Amino acid sequence: MATPGPIYVLNGPNLNLLGQRQPEVYGHETLDDVVSLCDDVAGRFGRTVLARQSNHEGVLIDWVHEARTEASGVVINPGGYTHTSVALRDALVTLDVPLVEVHISNVHGREEFRRHSFVSPVATGVIAGLGIAGYGLAVEYLCRRG
Repeated sequence: MATPGPIYVLNGPNLNLLGQRQPEVYGHETLDDVVSLCDDVAGRFGRTVLARQSNHEGVLIDWVHEARTEASGVVINPGGYTHTSVALRDALVTLDVPLVEVHISNVHGREEFRRHSFVSPVATGVIAGLGIAGYGLAVEYLCRRG
C-alpha cells in the first residue's frame, strides 16, 4: 500500500506576521507554531505536512495546482483572499482530495465583508474561531479520513 502524499497546509497573505499583527485578534502564536502543531498532529498518524505561506495570489494558486497531484489533503487559510479571490476558488475546485478551510478568528463575528467566503462552498469543511488549534483539528481530520 502506497504511503499517502503530504497534507498541504497553505497560508495566504499576512499570515507570516502571526504573533505580531493584531495579537488581540489572531493571538500570540507564530506561523512557526502553526507548522509545529501541524507536524506534531500529522506525525502521530505517521503522516507528513508540507507547509507554505505566500502573500501572492498566483503563488498560492500554483501550490494548489501542485497539490492536485501530490497532496492527500489540503488545509488552507487564504487570509484576505477568502473574501476576494475567485481565481483561488477556481483552483481549489479542481482538487480531488479533501479541502479544509481554516480561520484563526471567528470571521462570522467580525466585519460584514469577512463573512463571505469564496472558498467555503468548495471546501469539505470549515473551521473558524478556534485560534491555531483549528489547524491541528483540520490536519487530524484529514489524517483520520485517510
